[in-house]
Amino acid sequence: MVLSEKLASASASRSPEATGWDGVLHAVAGGSDLNIDAVCRAIEERETEWIALRREFHRLPELLFDVGRTAARVAQLLREYGLEVREGVGDHFGKGVVGTLRGGRPGRTILLRADMDAPPIRETEGRDYGSEIEGAMHACGHAAHTAMLLAAAYGLSRQRERLAGTVRFVFQPAEEGAAPSPVDGELRSGGRDLVESGAADGIDAAFALHVWPGLDTGGLAVHRREAMAASTHFRFTFRGRSGHHGAPHLAADALLMAAHFAVEANSAVAVASDPLEPVSFAFGKLHAGTAGNVIADTAEVLGTYRAFGDATVQRIRSVLERCAAACADRFGGTVEPSFRMGKALINDAAAVKLAERTGADVFGAEHVRVLDQPSLAGEDFAYYLDKAPGAMLLVGVRDEARGIVHPLHHPSFDLDERAIALGAKLHARLAAAFLERGFA
Repeated sequence: MVLSEKLASASASRSPEATGWDGVLHAVAGGSDLNIDAVCRAIEERETEWIALRREFHRLPELLFDVGRTAARVAQLLREYGLEVREGVGDHFGKGVVGTLRGGRPGRTILLRADMDAPPIRETEGRDYGSEIEGAMHACGHAAHTAMLLAAAYGLSRQRERLAGTVRFVFQPAEEGAAPSPVDGELRSGGRDLVESGAADGIDAAFALHVWPGLDTGGLAVHRREAMAASTHFRFTFRGRSGHHGAPHLAADALLMAAHFAVEANSAVAVASDPLEPVSFAFGKLHAGTAGNVIADTAEVLGTYRAFGDATVQRIRSVLERCAAACADRFGGTVEPSFRMGKALINDAAAVKLAERTGADVFGAEHVRVLDQPSLAGEDFAYYLDKAPGAMLLVGVRDEARGIVHPLHHPSFDLDERAIALGAKLHARLAAAFLERGFA
């Protein structure tokens, strides 16, 4: 089936004679008066609006927790759709937005999450909707995630009285990284801040979508269990004593401390890691000194490591701290470590089954894949899955014929915008199916 036929098939309304999960959803809708097909039609009818919204966000990207404009726009639209809205969510940074859609009848609560921030990447393409902010670009697709979830909120709000239960729409900042909390100084990402602040309390399930350029538009994938690694970011600040190159014995060279650490840490982590476990360790930045003829009194080393087991994550941290302390002591200095601890994203088996069945209704069963090989990328949606079972789903956005082939975080990244309505309908069907039947 060619792509145009596939998308037309995936978008078509299902008949009462549909088989498999299509038939189950039809029966559920008929039994509860919830017309999920009408929800999807409402989303489709305003597809150009969702595309325009994605482009609006793409033109004006915001970094980490500095998402004030995006958050205000999200809150404005959620209110227009008739949802209860909380702004300033997050006890540490206060930059999240939560919209609540309460159905006409009591029932379960499902959380759907989108991320609003962009990575610090300079866009290279000259698109008419390209980034207008120097050094920032929605190269990870978060602009599309936000548009998808807003479209789903709109569609489901049209059937509010027929909905049994509650849908919580969470729009979070800072998925791309972390910042020191103004409260306790600890590095926190947006997902961790929101979850620790109660944004996911009392939920029964949680789902999130991520655009995936490795899949053609019209395709969907979900990891069977391990989806993404615990991506831990670290910073070691070495402190010594500045001095003249002619009298190195009177100084303590922080650059040497950092250089030895950068070399020795790789061996230390390799020895401490189980060879049967996937572990990725790398440095990304080293900064030291002020001049070529002055011994550096300060040096900073930044990097990340990625693993899946909680014990492995903690063991590597301990190894790095001991190695850094030894290198600092060897040259007469000290070291201050700082970590943003990662958390592995582990999909729930029942949630994966629900995603498969629901995804088949939107994309067609032949275009839904279950993946066994996890990614070493990181995702703080993992914190939400501490509160309830759920899964992250990967929505295809690749269109090779149009040159939409670049990976995430590439300065030429783009996505096939036909995927936005598909993602919105998937959000809506996940919510409808879970509220009616749970994971059954």
